[in-house]
Amino acid sequence: MNKPALVKKIIDHLAAELELYAKAARAAREEATDPQNKAENKYDTRGLEASYLARGQARQVAETEQAMHELAMLELRAFAAADPIHVGALVEVERRGEPSCYFIAPKAGGTEVKSGKKEVLVLTPGSPLGQQLMGKRQGDLLRVDLGGTKDELRIVSVS
Repeated sequence: MNKPALVKKIIDHLAAELELYAKAARAAREEATDPQNKAENKYDTRGLEASYLARGQARQVAETEQAMHELAMLELRAFAAADPIHVGALVEVERRGEPSCYFIAPKAGGTEVKSGKKEVLVLTPGSPLGQQLMGKRQGDLLRVDLGGTKDELRIVSVS
């Protein structure tokens, strides 16, 4: 799998999300500053709630922009079979005979893109599965808790 092309797909996916977040942030900001949302009494919190929403949307925009920047700056290298998993690794695992593909990235965890015929899920080193994969190598077995169920994953490849 071509990692530079994969990272470009992830960035493109984030750019599309960024557009939606920015539009939502603008709408929330307009709602927060709309004169009709001015408090009519001490119990009227429409304007305050709208401002909280606007702040949250603006934070989402900033986080997405930061993720895009960090992915664009990420140095991609090839991993040998004996190399430990680290940021930038493309990891294929098998669980009960079913393959899954993960890309370890500094940000954008949970983003899912299609590369060829494979779905690739972005994991961060701080995510539960990302933490367990970090430092492991091709061929290692992991005992993981997936949705309350203990299971075993085998690392098929690291590239």
